[in-house]
Amino acid sequence: MTNAAAGPSLTDNSYHGANERRAGMLLVFLSALFWSLGGTIARFIETPDSWTVVFWRSFWASICIFAFIVLRDGWHGAWRAFRTMGVPGYAVSVCFAIASTCFVIALSYTTVANVLLIQAGVPLLAALFGWTFFRERVSGLTWVAIFAVIIGVGVMVSESIGGEASPIGDGLAMLIACVFATATVITRHYSHVRMTPATCLGTALACAFAATQVSTLHTSAVDAAYLFAFGVINLGLGMVCFAMGARLIAAAYAALIGCFEPILGPVWVWLIHGEEPSQRALIGGAIVVAALLGHVLLQFRRPGASRQA
Repeated sequence: MTNAAAGPSLTDNSYHGANERRAGMLLVFLSALFWSLGGTIARFIETPDSWTVVFWRSFWASICIFAFIVLRDGWHGAWRAFRTMGVPGYAVSVCFAIASTCFVIALSYTTVANVLLIQAGVPLLAALFGWTFFRERVSGLTWVAIFAVIIGVGVMVSESIGGEASPIGDGLAMLIACVFATATVITRHYSHVRMTPATCLGTALACAFAATQVSTLHTSAVDAAYLFAFGVINLGLGMVCFAMGARLIAAAYAALIGCFEPILGPVWVWLIHGEEPSQRALIGGAIVVAALLGHVLLQFRRPGASRQA
């Protein structure tokens, strides 16, 4: 009996598995790339009211993500995904609404580097929150990485304490990291929560709240194009690529590839807009990214890390 008649061979399965892993890595990298463009796109927008920016970014992102859910699951599947999220899903939606709103407002007060590099510590903050509220086990090496992140963030925000940078911008960046870490802990404890519908609802909530705060929804034609890209490319496609790619590779690989976002983001805005990170931002950011990379790389040494979803 031939292999075709007998079904897929072990070699065929290995080949398809390798192709899936490569596709997953590419999709997760594209998500990090799209997310890293947020600060650069925002710096092109001349609309003075940050709430107008929040409204249009969230509006286009919610449409993009909802269209993806419908194409993937159909109308009935999309309705079921939103209906079955439950309280944990709504909590994640609120976290995402706060984070996406604060991201735009923070950029009007501080540099892109400060916002993105402070956010880089989210996985380790999630470990800290998980230990605090759910008594999750935290290894000694993870504790070292957590303290390193705290030190790195402290170095970055010390500029605002000394009056050299805006405390509002750095404070909002820290709030973003905290709510993202909270969302991470929630999704870890409630595995039925699907991040894509929760994110879509979060962008809709941010859009609705911004509508109550805006002075005007009018923008120039050029700004309208940038706002479309800000919502669809940066937020919408970034989430879509991550949703498709993260399920094809181990969590450790997804976290490692995700490190490209805080690394590339400040580079784009420096090359395109000439916005140079301060010395303290570079030092503190290097500590945070090094702690995160070191922690993620150590996950590969754990038994079964390559198979962990």
